[in-house]
Amino acid sequence: MFLVLFIYMTAKTEYDVSDPLDIERYAQGLVDKTFRQIWELDVKRIQLLAEEQKAHYVVVDNKRNKGNLGQLIEERFFHYKPNSKNKPDFEEAGVELKVSPYKINKDGTKSAKERLVLTMIDYYKVVEENFDTGHFWNKCRHLLLVYYLWKQEIQENLDYQIKFARLFEPKGQDLQIIREDYAKIVSAIRQGKAHELSEGSTTYLGAVTKGANSSVRRGQPFSDIEAKPRAFAYKQSYMTVVLNRKSTYEPIVQQSVVEDFEGFIAQKINRYKGYSIDELCDELNISSKPKNIASLLGFRILGITKNQTEEFAKGNIIVKAIRISQNNTIKESMSFPTFKFKELVNEEWEDSTFGNYLYETRFFFVIYKEDSNGVLRLRGCQFWNMPVSDIENDVRQMWERTVVLLKDGIQIWKDDKGRNHSNLPQKKENRVSHIRPHARDANDTDELPDGRKYPKQCFWLNNTYILSQLDEEFKSNR
Repeated sequence: MFLVLFIYMTAKTEYDVSDPLDIERYAQGLVDKTFRQIWELDVKRIQLLAEEQKAHYVVVDNKRNKGNLGQLIEERFFHYKPNSKNKPDFEEAGVELKVSPYKINKDGTKSAKERLVLTMIDYYKVVEENFDTGHFWNKCRHLLLVYYLWKQEIQENLDYQIKFARLFEPKGQDLQIIREDYAKIVSAIRQGKAHELSEGSTTYLGAVTKGANSSVRRGQPFSDIEAKPRAFAYKQSYMTVVLNRKSTYEPIVQQSVVEDFEGFIAQKINRYKGYSIDELCDELNISSKPKNIASLLGFRILGITKNQTEEFAKGNIIVKAIRISQNNTIKESMSFPTFKFKELVNEEWEDSTFGNYLYETRFFFVIYKEDSNGVLRLRGCQFWNMPVSDIENDVRQMWERTVVLLKDGIQIWKDDKGRNHSNLPQKKENRVSHIRPHARDANDTDELPDGRKYPKQCFWLNNTYILSQLDEEFKSNR
């Protein structure tokens, strides 16, 4: 007679399934082990159990599940059967297990490699729930985070090494911002706009796409337009701060929790509404005026001295100064980091660097407008993320045309002044974005797919488009 000795729930004596702290204690046994070692140790455990019971055994070796590192930890270390219930993995303790990678950056710092996907969003059910009693918070309030070190040279998932295992629960201002993010996501669904959700529209908690492929769609309750499947997830930027446990950035909210984070920010900025840049420098005791003085003043108004805010770092929020002229135009388009020609042509739109950047990033505009004497004066601030329709239509069209041109071999010529020109997408060709050089000089080049050298380029958002996205109050002369 063969006895199939499987591993579910045989470890109750190893840890208290109802005690979060004891689960965390037991999880320390994962640290410094690879997933392969965990697998092999459990195989030995099964063999010993079989020998003790004088029985034959069969080790269930489901190779398909070896790629699911979270399931491996559940089965082979905690010894419980994974479930798809809308409850935490450790139901009695109210703890959800999450296994996630991190990486070591070139400067030696640690950062989360990806966002932390928490649970799928049921568009029909979530609109009937509230934050405190709904599925999301009940399942994901207490997390057991198991971090493993990702290295590019490692070929098999099983060979990654676990480095941290700890409990995590957002509290204080973090929790308040997550509540506000949740409310924004649910509000959009209630308005029939699930198809317009974007990770960039919220601060810490995002609604990220979670389909088998980019064509998958599902219904939503208040619109006939089908939407991509989405899941609640903590942003990669937020998880980087969580990973490091201690933030090196300065918090904007330093004492009591504020209920309306964006309103709180606007209130601080608006105290100086109407001040010129010179007047702001005097008021804030700034003696020198670097090139980025307009955005630097925004940080100083918020009480930040090192141009890095904890909340903005967690939320992947980029600060940009916007200067509006007397005749309601913006002189400068908005640039982004240069791209590598050969890397760009090997990307697909769904996983493109620029497309994902726009989807995931929020912007904080510090807005100035010239008065009748041509003096720039602070008008206020605005949080902004690019609408999904603009990303998927205008930006995508420009991006795809760029890739085609680079693959086919761009046309290059010089004008009578010796300046380089090409047939890469120009500003006049697209309502939202274009390609322009972003090089130090003509000798700062990158290699094209066909081997020629050409000055480094980057994507730009048109100045006319940026102006169209600003609230009308900032363009008014009143």
